[in-house]
Amino acid sequence: MRWPTRGVDLSVIALYLAGITWFGAQFRKSQNTLKDYFLGGKTAPWWAIALSIVSAETSTLTVIGTPVLSFQGNFGFLQVVFGYLLARIVISILFLPAYFRGEMYTAYELMRRRFGERIRKLTAGTFLILRALAEGVRVVAIALVISIILGTGEKTSILVILCLTLFYTYEGGMTAVIWTDVIQMFLYVAGAVVSFVVILHEIPGGWQHVTEVGAGKFQIFDFGLSFTRTYTFWAGAIGGCFLTTASHGTEQLLVQRLLAAPTERQSRAALMASWVVIFVQFTLFLVIGVCLFTFYSDHRLAAPSVPDRIYPLFVWEHLPVGISGLVIAAILAAAMSNLSAALNSLASTTVMDFLKPLVKGSGGDSDWLRRARYATVLWAAVLFFVGLLARQWGSVLQAGLSIASIIYGSLLGVFLLGLLTKRVGEKAAMIAMVAGLALMLYVRFATPIAWTWYVLIGTSATFAVGLAVSVWTKD
Repeated sequence: MRWPTRGVDLSVIALYLAGITWFGAQFRKSQNTLKDYFLGGKTAPWWAIALSIVSAETSTLTVIGTPVLSFQGNFGFLQVVFGYLLARIVISILFLPAYFRGEMYTAYELMRRRFGERIRKLTAGTFLILRALAEGVRVVAIALVISIILGTGEKTSILVILCLTLFYTYEGGMTAVIWTDVIQMFLYVAGAVVSFVVILHEIPGGWQHVTEVGAGKFQIFDFGLSFTRTYTFWAGAIGGCFLTTASHGTEQLLVQRLLAAPTERQSRAALMASWVVIFVQFTLFLVIGVCLFTFYSDHRLAAPSVPDRIYPLFVWEHLPVGISGLVIAAILAAAMSNLSAALNSLASTTVMDFLKPLVKGSGGDSDWLRRARYATVLWAAVLFFVGLLARQWGSVLQAGLSIASIIYGSLLGVFLLGLLTKRVGEKAAMIAMVAGLALMLYVRFATPIAWTWYVLIGTSATFAVGLAVSVWTKD
């Protein structure tokens, strides 16, 4: 039975939103240079960076999208998470030593050093498009939650959360992003634990009944070899490895956190520790999905027409007053942590890879800091409009991952050409990247191949074309 008022819940949510915005804005005083604004002055401890990586990697898509996977299927998604571990080992061995040779602000500075300015702009531009599209899907996920709480339209919902996140990101830069991520990470995991306990309490028979009703849903491994099924062991281990190597090794959203560590050793520690948290977190949300399946089955309830509403709708309608507000605040925490990361990484790439090379020697630290903040505002506006378009793109979790996977292959392929070859030059690398992207667009729209294979296919094609073209071209 629900309480007759939402005042307590709304107060908890409002208090969180005001508190986290105020907290993040307090870091403005420490922002004096671009190194401070984009790398947090390289002073954050490894454990804080690890939690920030988790926050950036998972976001609202995890919180509201992962329970749907086990609600409708099983634990097969964990096979992808095992691939995440393999990727972290690859990045630690291959990518981190290259990133810590000298001081870098973005992943694409590595491409400039290896190939030249044109490939730097191509890879950086690809990231800007990728992140804007993928973040648009995440913005839709936020709108789903806020519309449930306030009954507002999606435009208003998107605008509210974007403006609040923009404020503290604009003021505090990467330092604010990392430390608000730490708080928000604890909050949304705590919210998930609380909601799990409450859901279990609502189910007669408790955990034993859940295991009986959802017996087949705890299956993790599927060793069948299929390129059309999304979650198999081979798609997860291999596809998940390539996906995460691309996202954590070539995309500024996550590379920026690795670069913010004081040393390569601490960066590696942050990366590996983040996987442990990721594994526990995904498992927790999949368990919640099975509990929700049991609850809906017991009460013969019809699932919402939009599956991604299942978890936030249950939280808002069935959890006790105050607790539901806490859990919804936790979901918004995940949203804000990822949005702030996206805004800062988009701004850093815009300034460091495009604007600064264009106007070398123009202005001092204060001038560039102001331009960095302007870039942050610009990208907030872009994400608002992309979010409006992304409402028609389907399930938020799989839409976000499939969009990213289309482009990741080209990025990872060209980075591997740079790290593993010496003969391939800039022209061959650019041709290879364009060819890899063209192939992936064909795969996405003209074949039934599952998105978990996209990065492997795109990477292999890009790498092979680069090697082949290098035989016939000279840079």
